[in-house]
Amino acid sequence: MAEQFSNIAEDIIKYQKKFDMTDTQLAFQLKMSVERLHDIKSMEVAPTKEETDYIESNIK
Repeated sequence: MAEQFSNIAEDIIKYQKKFDMTDTQLAFQLKMSVERLHDIKSMEVAPTKEETDYIESNIK
């Protein structure tokens, strides 16, 4: 069964591939912990509205 990625997780992954960035580099750029970024990317937790807005405004 294929797991669907949330839009934000998909956007993060595309951005990282485009700019060849590690999770650590992106987390530093976004001013969030690597653990929080991992949780959002893996869809273990849903990002808050503020996190979503901030991430989208900084990676698009």
